[in-house]
Amino acid sequence: MLKSFIGPLALTLAIALFVLLMQFIYIYIDDIVGKGLGLYIIIKLLGMVTLTLMPMGLPLAILLASIMTFGNLAENNELASMKAAGLSLPKIMSPLIVLIFVISIGAFFFANNVLPWVMLKKDSVLFDIRSAKPALNIQQEVFYNGIDNYSIYIGKKDQDQQTIHDVMIYDHSSDLGNTKMVKARDGKMKMSSDQHYLILELYHGNTYQELIENETQHATHPFMVNNFKQQTLYFDLSGFRFMRTSEDAYKNSPQSQMLNIKQLTYVADSMTKLQAKNKNQFYTDFSRNFYSSTRYNALKLRPISQAADGAKASAIDNAIQTVRNAMAQVKVRDDDQTSTNDQILRMRTEWHKKFTFAISCLMLFFIGAPLGAIIKKGGLGLPVVMSLILFIVYYIVTIICQKSAMEEALTVTTGMWLPIAVFMPLGVFLTYKAANDSALFDRDAYINLWNKVKKLFGGKTAKA
Repeated sequence: MLKSFIGPLALTLAIALFVLLMQFIYIYIDDIVGKGLGLYIIIKLLGMVTLTLMPMGLPLAILLASIMTFGNLAENNELASMKAAGLSLPKIMSPLIVLIFVISIGAFFFANNVLPWVMLKKDSVLFDIRSAKPALNIQQEVFYNGIDNYSIYIGKKDQDQQTIHDVMIYDHSSDLGNTKMVKARDGKMKMSSDQHYLILELYHGNTYQELIENETQHATHPFMVNNFKQQTLYFDLSGFRFMRTSEDAYKNSPQSQMLNIKQLTYVADSMTKLQAKNKNQFYTDFSRNFYSSTRYNALKLRPISQAADGAKASAIDNAIQTVRNAMAQVKVRDDDQTSTNDQILRMRTEWHKKFTFAISCLMLFFIGAPLGAIIKKGGLGLPVVMSLILFIVYYIVTIICQKSAMEEALTVTTGMWLPIAVFMPLGVFLTYKAANDSALFDRDAYINLWNKVKKLFGGKTAKA
């Protein structure tokens, strides 16, 4: 049983992770391609992304592999032979139940200990890749603005990609506009040996520069022209190199997926206490400042009947402004509280995900194994269709419940565990039906049931 299950599990897990990885590449292809990244960085990123996709890929693989395994056994009459030898379906499933239980425990420890570390590494590398500039690529007859403070135009390139003609370079490093320009008839373009600088050797050209003594004045400025037979310019390309930033920034402001259970509990509790403290402090300060201000304005109007019209208008304007300021303060505080509450909900949601990931592996096995025994089809045909339908339904229910928990329509515990509570009885039902050789998907069985119903009400029966 173990031998017949491990092969399909490895195959389906590889396929599921590959499909999910292709989705990631499709989304981030524009951020990765054209940056001049080394093969090691790309393989490292894709490897870490593959690990982060495990919470979705592993349950799907277990569901599909279990349907395939028991579908093959039933289709080849091996399952019937085992039952004829006196083995019940739970007894036949027992080796795989132990294996899936071990996998579920491993999935929990992976989600709690490995996944946060991988998410930290993956997000930091992906941020550095997305922040890197595209690789240097200066085309002819197009102004290139990829190098900071410079705009470079090359009229023509020879086939060696080094000899260039009709070169114009606008220097904006002084932040005063187009006050300096270099123009040359010919030149050579190459990289320094360490790839840190772009070197342009220009021949037969001129340098044009406006001499601005006081940039605040807008009078006519003197103009200087220098002729040269040869001039060498160096352009710093440090911005094009892939630079690894420190991960401390991510550790100081971590996302929920970068924390384990202990850290999630600590951060969520700390934020809850801080939220309550800030709320009470704001109420105290707001009450004191608002009521003292309104009381002061009221005292200025006593007696109101004797106050001048100008004083009345001034007091009313002050009162309106006080109310507006109070509303603005309440709005800012409410937005801050809402943001903090969303972070707390994400922390608590991620806390439950560590457990639901492991339980879903076990639950989907108890759905897939009896379902494969019932449909009696192996291979990658009907089992794939059935598993995808079930997994998509389960995934949609999970997303809806999680979103409801984030919107506080459901409690976090209810929202995260409701999909398990809904699908677990399905697994028990299918296991019971498969153990009793129920014809759950037998067309003739449903036709016979329909004939009995119609006969009961005096209708005509249908042919099986």
